Amino acid sequence: MFSLSGMNALVTGASGGIGSAIAIALAKQGARVALSGSNGQKLRGFREQLIEEHGGDHVEITCNLSDTTQVEELIPATLDTMGGIDILVNNAGITRDNLAMRMKDDEWDDVIRINLEATFRLMRASARPMMKARFGRIINITSVVGATGNPGQMNYIAAKAGVTGMTKSFAQEVASRGITANCVAPGFIRTAMTAALDEKQTDTINAKIPAGKMGEGDDIGAAVAYLGSREAGYVTGQTIHVNGGMAMLS
Repeated sequence: MFSLSGMNALVTGASGGIGSAIAIALAKQGARVALSGSNGQKLRGFREQLIEEHGGDHVEITCNLSDTTQVEELIPATLDTMGGIDILVNNAGITRDNLAMRMKDDEWDDVIRINLEATFRLMRASARPMMKARFGRIINITSVVGATGNPGQMNYIAAKAGVTGMTKSFAQEVASRGITANCVAPGFIRTAMTAALDEKQTDTINAKIPAGKMGEGDDIGAAVAYLGSREAGYVTGQTIHVNGGMAMLS
């Protein structure tokens, strides 16, 4: 793997299944990680576990991404606490699934606000300190369904597809300043949510995956660690699909 020694990383949704795997992957490669999420108690417990198991001087910063004021304060708080930001991982997201004809306005608004708007605000806020340092790595976690579509998730897919396009635009704007912006698009990953599926549901999903199984959080963490590294400096505006071959997208 690639060394992230001396680098400061902010991970949103850090106490969730994929978020915690990303934070662990970054910490194992030497990064100091600011763990962000809306549940302060859960964040605190995960930070203590991260330090105990992997060392380092990691911090937690509580932030509710549905609150615009808190979103705008997150990057300044990270700079105050960490002294700088080298890697931003926009991982946090929500779902409010419903068929389009039944989707309520708040189901649309909540998903767009957290999954798309908050990602934009954090990218924008991180640009100035990264441009000043002439180095930065922005990694946005999207989803395979953002490229393929999925019934009942028009709001989620609009947000994830929007993040992909937004990342490409941002990558072009900041590339000359040593900043890269990329996406990692997970397929089905083994988390607490997928663990709730029964055997028949799991078998149906696995049958659609050439690898024959769901991925692990570590698979996403490894992709993020690579994109966050100094060695990935010539990779920008790209999406790495981590889905076991379920959707082979160029």
